[in-house]
Amino acid sequence: MQWSHLISYFFGGTFLTNAIPHLVAGLMGRAFQSPFAKPPGRGLSSSTVNVVWGWFNVGVGYFLTLQVGEFDVHSLTDVGAFGVGGILISIQLARHFGAFHGGNA
Repeated sequence: MQWSHLISYFFGGTFLTNAIPHLVAGLMGRAFQSPFAKPPGRGLSSSTVNVVWGWFNVGVGYFLTLQVGEFDVHSLTDVGAFGVGGILISIQLARHFGAFHGGNA
């Protein structure tokens, strides 16, 4: 197992997890924070921008997870790297978006 593959799986988990809030908000027709808003990450972007950003994240996550090395769903190391990336970005996103939507109270 190469460390570069595990790093790729870690970031694959982060990108795929980050896709979720953007796709959900966009598909619901709601404006939501994105890197393209003013100010970036704090202002609101349209639902269309969020859908496009969400699918971009899916594409990057797919590439990092399934096109780098040989990701094995039966390997605790591979799945662990992917899962740790997803969990850490989930906590960070919960704190970040919670500041705007009352979730940090």
